[in-house]
Amino acid sequence: MLLDPGMNLTLRPMRYPHFYDRYRDAIKNTWTVEEVDLHSDLADLRRLTDAERHLVSRLVAFFATGDTIVANNLVLNLYQHVNSPEGRLYLSRQLFEEAVHVQFYLTLLDTYVPDEAERHEAFAAVDTIASIKHKADFCFRWIDTVFELDALETREHRRAFLLNLICFAAVIEGLFFYGAFAYVYFLRSRGLLNGLASGTNWVFRDESMHMAFAFDVVDTVREEEPELFDDEMAGQVRQMLVEGVEAEAQFADDLLGGGVAGLSPTDMRSYLEHVADRRMQRLGLEPIYGSPNPLAFMDLQDVQELSNFFERRVSAYQVGVSGSVGFDEDF
Repeated sequence: MLLDPGMNLTLRPMRYPHFYDRYRDAIKNTWTVEEVDLHSDLADLRRLTDAERHLVSRLVAFFATGDTIVANNLVLNLYQHVNSPEGRLYLSRQLFEEAVHVQFYLTLLDTYVPDEAERHEAFAAVDTIASIKHKADFCFRWIDTVFELDALETREHRRAFLLNLICFAAVIEGLFFYGAFAYVYFLRSRGLLNGLASGTNWVFRDESMHMAFAFDVVDTVREEEPELFDDEMAGQVRQMLVEGVEAEAQFADDLLGGGVAGLSPTDMRSYLEHVADRRMQRLGLEPIYGSPNPLAFMDLQDVQELSNFFERRVSAYQVGVSGSVGFDEDF
C-alpha cells in the first residue's frame, strides 16, 4: 500500500499511473522567473497610500519564507513516506516549483525593497511580525508531528502523516496562499502591480496542482486503508481548518488595519471561510461556515488566465500542449 514502509523503485507496471499523469501535467507548466517583469510595478509602488504600502510590505514579508516552509516539509516529511516511484516523481517536480517560487519572491523583494536592511527584516518576519509568526508556528507544529518518524509503522503514524499532508494542502497552500493571492488580485483589480499579478498567475496554477496531487494521495490512502479516516480524524481536520482561518484572519487584520479602500477584514474573513468550506467539501466533509465569496474579482480569476497573446507570454498556455480553458475552478 501507498504508506507501507520502504522505498519501492519499480515503475513498471505502474501501481499509481494517475500520479505519473500529475507529474507530466506539471512539466507542461514550466515557467521561469525571468519571464516576469516586475519593474513595471515600481511606478505603482510610489502611488500607493500608506495603508496600501503596509499591505504590500506585510504580503512580501509572508512570501519571503512561506514557500521555504512548504519545501522543507516536502523534503523532510512527505517524500520519504510516499511509497510510490510515480508519486515521488511528482514530489520531485513540486520541490523544483517551490524553488522557483522562492526565487520569484526573492526577486520580488530585490525589486520592491531596495534597502538591504529592510530586506533582512522581511526574511526575519517569522520571528518579528506577530501575524506572520502565528502562521509560521501553525506550520511548524504540523511539521513536528511527523518529523521524527522514519517509517509509518503504526496506524497512529499513518494518521499523523495524513493530517500533515492535509494541513499543507488544505490550509497552508490551500488557504494561506489563496488568501495572499486574493490581495494580489485585489490590487490588480484596481490597476496596480500587474507585474506581481503576472508572476502570481503562474504560482497560483502551481499551487492548484500541488493541492490536486495531495488530495489524490489522500483519496488513495482512504481507498486502501479506509479505517484511518474516521470521525476522530474528521474532527481533527475540522479543527485544523478553523485554526487556519483564525490565523489567516489575524493576518488580514494586520494587513488591512490601516483602512484599505475596497477591501475590509470582514470581507477577507468571509472569503477565507468560503475557501475553507471548499477544502472541507473536497475531503468529503461537511462545510463549516456556509460563507459566500464576497470578492467578485476572485470569481473572475481563473488559474488559466486569458491575456493578450501579442503582449506577453500567456499563463493560459502549457508548454507544448493544447487544451481548453476552464472557468469553474474553486477559489
